[in-house]
Amino acid sequence: MGTWDIGHFDNDTAADFSGHLDDALETEREAVVRKALVETIETEDFLDSYEACKAVASAALIAAQLPGGTPITTSYAPKKPLPTFSPELRPLAVQALDRVLTPESELLELWDETEYGPQWRQSVADLKAVLLT
Repeated sequence: MGTWDIGHFDNDTAADFSGHLDDALETEREAVVRKALVETIETEDFLDSYEACKAVASAALIAAQLPGGTPITTSYAPKKPLPTFSPELRPLAVQALDRVLTPESELLELWDETEYGPQWRQSVADLKAVLLT
């Protein structure tokens, strides 16, 4: 995974996911986000960082639309308009973030191997807090 900072879109996978959202029909963008969340939640074995990065990016997009959410301003985020996400995506995003933070998560493992692990964990916790409000 190419990563250049701890932001939710500061890695190759999330940037590619943003491009995938931009390529999708406007009416399909929520389904793309939902799929990323569900795939992460339903992973039974070791969670690959690829799926985890897409789930974190999806959760960040949902949280950005909520009160207290941080606007997504990075150039690596989707450039085309996103729909107002359905409220039913919020609990899915929370579940996906919980899955990303389990010991069977490659993304968590990779971050914990760096000095930025605690900061990254806090950024995920902050997303979750917004989603739970």
